[in-house]
Amino acid sequence: MIDIKLLRDNPDLVRASQRSRGADESLVDSVLAADEKRRTSLQEFEALRGQQKSVSKNVGAAMGALNAAKKKGEPTEDLERAAQQARDDATTLSARVKELEQGAAEAGRDFESRLKQLDNVVLDGVPPGGEDDFVELEKVGEPTRFDFEPLDHLALGERLGAIDMERGAKVGGARFYFLTGVGARLELAMLNMAVAQAVEYGFTPMITPTLVRPEIMDGTGYLDAHEDVYHLPADDLYLTGTSEVALAGYHKDEIIDLADGPRRYAGWSTCYRREAGSHGKDTRGIIRVHQFQKVEMFVYCKPEDAVAEHQRLLAWEREMLGKMELPYRIIDTAAGDLGGSAARKFDCEAWVPTQGRYRELTSTSNCTTYQARRLNTRFRTEEGRTEPVATLNGTLATTRWLVAILENHQQADGSVVVPKALQPFLGLDVLKPL
Repeated sequence: MIDIKLLRDNPDLVRASQRSRGADESLVDSVLAADEKRRTSLQEFEALRGQQKSVSKNVGAAMGALNAAKKKGEPTEDLERAAQQARDDATTLSARVKELEQGAAEAGRDFESRLKQLDNVVLDGVPPGGEDDFVELEKVGEPTRFDFEPLDHLALGERLGAIDMERGAKVGGARFYFLTGVGARLELAMLNMAVAQAVEYGFTPMITPTLVRPEIMDGTGYLDAHEDVYHLPADDLYLTGTSEVALAGYHKDEIIDLADGPRRYAGWSTCYRREAGSHGKDTRGIIRVHQFQKVEMFVYCKPEDAVAEHQRLLAWEREMLGKMELPYRIIDTAAGDLGGSAARKFDCEAWVPTQGRYRELTSTSNCTTYQARRLNTRFRTEEGRTEPVATLNGTLATTRWLVAILENHQQADGSVVVPKALQPFLGLDVLKPL
């Protein structure tokens, strides 16, 4: 969630962010009103609870005076009335305190619920608008051209004995597949190369859980109006669409040490996505599927270091794409196409020859302190205060890359040349049709 102090001090900035996303600006006033109600309710409760302590002392004093009079054999009628009145006052006040406590708790829950509906505040320079309003930052390499009619990745994969969609559908339904033979080897080689690069740059490799609790999924922002997640209601667990989710939850409720710089993790996991809003899109091949493999970079750093770290993640993604010898472009994603947690996102899109367009292979997001506030992940400043960390993520390799690798490196005879950097990991320099 966003910093409530930022919202109180600069509501117009948050309104502008919502506007650039095409989101509801009125949420800002709704959250501010809920915040005021929460604070007022809490003040009333705490003030009356303070009175309750005084009244409790009065009860004690009245009972003490009554007991002392009884021991001395003195008249107690007036003291008994006073003690009873003190007890009645205490009972009435106690009921009122409980009522105010419940009201304050309810106001707090309402405030938190409304605050969570606000998306992260986009950073300066993020283009406003929706999916088609991105800004192209750079193109690397020229689109691949052939002197023969190129095959798409599925036709190539079937000839190579690498992809079996028919049996995947038989087993799992639409958008499932088998990677077989060199297809499985190619994916494993690519993912292993991604891990090797991550380790080279100081990342800790992680094999992450793919089932997480609701509070972890919610903490990353993936439950906010998100229809793309699988839920197991019998266990109340969610299948993750990226290891970002598990890695974000790794340090939940912790104060982590960032004195020596960012904490960098590289998570390898199977990922699951319902693709609920993708009916009829990319139905051929493995571009848009329900299950895939991915190596994801995830970073915890100080908020002031997040912008520079975002550029590092992008550079590491570019290095991997360079090793794959793919033509690609980098886009600055428009605000309306960002996930709710992201303040800025860069996508790298590789050229897919048979589609005649660029398709996303990687994305890297700066989530600033949005996820950390939800997950209560903090660091200690030099002054000794604890503050929320910043979190960032970026794709280093995923199943969809096979599409671009097969199509861009195909030969007229249906074979596929393996990029040089990948050959040591695969043990082959050419993939040949069966």
